[in-house]
Amino acid sequence: MRELGEFALIERINAGRVQAPGVLLGPGDDAALVAAPDGRFVVTTDMLVQDRHFRLDWSSPEDVGRKAIAQNAADVVAMGATPTAFVVALGCPAETPLEVIDGLADGMWAEAARAGASIAGGDLVRSRELVVSVTAFGDPGRGAPVTRAGARVGDVVAVAGRLGWSAAGLAAFTAGATGPEFVGVLAAHRVPQPPYALVLDALRRGRYGGSNRSEVQHDSASEVTAGDPATARLDSGVPGSFGTSAIESSAPVTLDEDFGTEASDVGPHALTDVSDGLLADLGHIASASGVAIDLDSAALRDPALEPIAARLDADAAQWILTGGEDHAFAGTWAPDGALPPGWVAVGRVLAGRGLTVDGVAQTGDVGWESFRGADSSCDGRSR
Repeated sequence: MRELGEFALIERINAGRVQAPGVLLGPGDDAALVAAPDGRFVVTTDMLVQDRHFRLDWSSPEDVGRKAIAQNAADVVAMGATPTAFVVALGCPAETPLEVIDGLADGMWAEAARAGASIAGGDLVRSRELVVSVTAFGDPGRGAPVTRAGARVGDVVAVAGRLGWSAAGLAAFTAGATGPEFVGVLAAHRVPQPPYALVLDALRRGRYGGSNRSEVQHDSASEVTAGDPATARLDSGVPGSFGTSAIESSAPVTLDEDFGTEASDVGPHALTDVSDGLLADLGHIASASGVAIDLDSAALRDPALEPIAARLDADAAQWILTGGEDHAFAGTWAPDGALPPGWVAVGRVLAGRGLTVDGVAQTGDVGWESFRGADSSCDGRSR
């Protein structure tokens, strides 16, 4: 980094990159220009700090880049929006090898493309350790955002994606377990694979009744190839009990310019990505909606995690309930309709307050909290 310099590095990072349609003006000026088709956009930001949120002896720079984008893209999709652009701020020591920056950039661009968007620009600064901060933008498609406050008594609670795999990977890394039986969970911890298409397709079905007016491709099979190292590592694991692989493909997701602002009862009433842990994140939905949620432990069970938990003297159910960082999606749906493909019922919304599992209130930690305790050393989690 010291030898190349800031502006040459910016040129190197952006050489040959192709912007997504939502980026009207990318890197090279004082600021980017990002489309907001209906006058609004969803925005979120998240940060990763070396040796707090990731370790380069556990993850490659490309893994870190993909993870940084994925956790932001998942937040955008969880609001019912389509990712359109990302802005990245990167801090690093002057002695950072260029190969590290190349890997980070390649990983970010690969995951941005998987989410159907691109990187519109950012900033570079010198810092004591590697820091990656991502801001993500999304198009809500002229629909009402899907917030945590929409759950209704009687709703079905459903999940899309795998739960507990990243937590299992963290436990394996911590224990130094590297055998072939751990390959899938180690990969899941390095690179989350949010099933963006399962959410966006469900929203399309709910908002447009399955119509295809203005097609935009998202998360298609063509965006993830067999040569993708992260995909190859993840696919070597055994799929979880939810019946969805880590990589999902879908018909084109549509944006309907005539869609109004009233949410359809076919789509999710409330939605979140599982970043802090299923109990923690569904607890946010229950609190925001003024309801209670009861989960079915049998529906959440993942037999693929149980032998790994036995090897590590751990509890697979706790990984699933409190692990977080898989960036699966959890939402509530009307009880009288079929769930969209890839979504599995795991509980019910009830009258009252709080969250229970099989009717029993949970005690102790329910998920990740950034400032819990006094230990500031790296635990390998990015949330």
